Amino acid sequence: MPAFTQPLRDEHRELLPHLESVKDAAEAVGNLPQEEVRKRVDAALEFLRGHLLVHAQAEEAVLYPEVGKAMGSPRATATMMVDHQMIAHGTGEIAEAASHLPSATPEQLQQLRMSLYAVYAVTRVHFVKEEQVYLPLLDETLTEQSAHEMFEALEAAAAKARQAVTA
Repeated sequence: MPAFTQPLRDEHRELLPHLESVKDAAEAVGNLPQEEVRKRVDAALEFLRGHLLVHAQAEEAVLYPEVGKAMGSPRATATMMVDHQMIAHGTGEIAEAASHLPSATPEQLQQLRMSLYAVYAVTRVHFVKEEQVYLPLLDETLTEQSAHEMFEALEAAAAKARQAVTA
């Protein structure tokens, strides 16, 4: 069976090293000087806002409706959209906690660490669910033409989301 969704798997593989930087930032909290923590958290936030949340918006606009069609229910991906909401909320918590660096209290540092780990964990599990459940389903139901159209629409949705982030 053709793996029409291989580009999505490839994109996840490209995102994983950046996602690991979120975990690395969490591990730095309390273990490195706050100025260094700030640099790592800023890099994590840049990835989360500029790439991961853009990826999530494109999925919601294009990929999840396709999965919903394949599963016979437009709500079939509702739990995945909750994951996206949790990632976005956690990103906001990270930004809020990071605003107190380099003079954060121990409680603020703990919140920062917890938020970084939470976003990392939710995102890792989210990728696994997509790759083990949704993408194989799409590989069974998409045609070469519909896969091509879906990826064009994903690119357009990502460009639109990216533009909104930079505006």
